[in-house]
Amino acid sequence: MTNFAHIAFYLAGAVAVLATVLAITRLVAVHALLYLIVSLLAVAVDFYIMGAPLLAALEVIIYAGAIVVLFVFVVMMLNLGTQARETERLWLTGRAWIGPAILSALLLAELIYLILRPPLLGSLSGVTSPKQIAIALYGPYVLGVELASMLLLGALVGACHLGRSSLSETEVQR
Repeated sequence: MTNFAHIAFYLAGAVAVLATVLAITRLVAVHALLYLIVSLLAVAVDFYIMGAPLLAALEVIIYAGAIVVLFVFVVMMLNLGTQARETERLWLTGRAWIGPAILSALLLAELIYLILRPPLLGSLSGVTSPKQIAIALYGPYVLGVELASMLLLGALVGACHLGRSSLSETEVQR
């Protein structure tokens, strides 16, 4: 990799780490989801820099798209009523978008530069084919893939259980 590719890789990695820490430490679920999206996009930029554009696209489509939509659905399902609506009105002021917007703009500028620059010989270690990704995921890393799927299944069951408990408490109060 060239010097710029190294700098871009570490910059995207730093954005991913920072956004992940912010996602973990936020008390408001919507703010945490915004930082989670930025973190997943930063990891996708790193995959692209390493020569795996398919894996970068899958990261954006599956994780930043589908999984985050599932999390938003769970947040909506756990609606707390009028207090949640008032809190949401306070969130829509725009202050909550400053951090994710800055980190996303940094990633976007980096990605646009990487796409538009002329290709340099030896800038990437090689492009990874879909077959190589499949062999890696379902070869030596099959246990990790299966554990991740079980973790997501457990999170979905827990979210459904929490949503059902919240719904029954609301019905009892009426």
